[in-house]
Amino acid sequence: MTKFIALTFLLFSSNFIFSQKNKTKTTETPKPFVLGVIDEIQSKELNEKRILNIYLPEGYNPAEDTKYPVIYLLDGSADEDFIHISGLVQFNSFEWINQVPKSIVVGIATVDRRRDFTFPTTVENDKTRFPTTGHSDQFIAFIEKELQPFIEKKYKTNDSKTIIGQSLGGLLGTEILLKKPTLFNKYVIVSPSLWWNNGSLLDLDSEMLKENFTQPTEIYIAVGKEGLAPTAIPHVMEVDANLLAEKLKESKSKNVKVYFDYFPEENHGSILHTAVSNSFKFFYPHI
Repeated sequence: MTKFIALTFLLFSSNFIFSQKNKTKTTETPKPFVLGVIDEIQSKELNEKRILNIYLPEGYNPAEDTKYPVIYLLDGSADEDFIHISGLVQFNSFEWINQVPKSIVVGIATVDRRRDFTFPTTVENDKTRFPTTGHSDQFIAFIEKELQPFIEKKYKTNDSKTIIGQSLGGLLGTEILLKKPTLFNKYVIVSPSLWWNNGSLLDLDSEMLKENFTQPTEIYIAVGKEGLAPTAIPHVMEVDANLLAEKLKESKSKNVKVYFDYFPEENHGSILHTAVSNSFKFFYPHI
């Protein structure tokens, strides 16, 4: 009887100790899940410090010679589009998917998108509603003179440069495309706010429309079922996006390729993820 009680006590003690060990394990401090790095750049063009969220592909090693394409993402804050776009890039670069080459994603965190993504407007109502607007020239100078050189110096990059912009970001992407087309060689323009300044960008001439434009440039334009823009003069988002695509398709340069995508099942808020995924199939059809 004494042996039975001793054995029972021993088993109980062992279970108690084992459960305490398990409990200790489950209460250990969790480790952070790291998606990328946060970098920053002091901009003279913008007179402010800008935060950059950066996704580095699997296997990235600054000590090695391998260089990667760079995808510049407007609205690239952690609570905007950085996480889901980086996820798309990672997924599509898995070796069993192999849709996109392993790439660096540079998310440019937003400070004032109405200031940074719009050029001056003649529409008085928009000047009143959005008093900080009209400084896209400074933001484009920041990209050209500061951001791209900073990324190319600090990270292992090749010559492939993509920009992704939606809504006002799509307006900025269109402005860069028409005014400084060589800044990027791949453009993802989604639901662009081409209604800005009564659609004046659609009337802009550009060197990329001329026969002697030599840089290979691929442009993906997408729009959802979005309807009327917030303007006094009626502008339909789908129509404006289609007009942009048709304008670009008339380029006399053989180096310009344009693809237009329409998503009737998506709206202005939901379209970006699907559009970016489709853009990869346009850019890399035979990877």
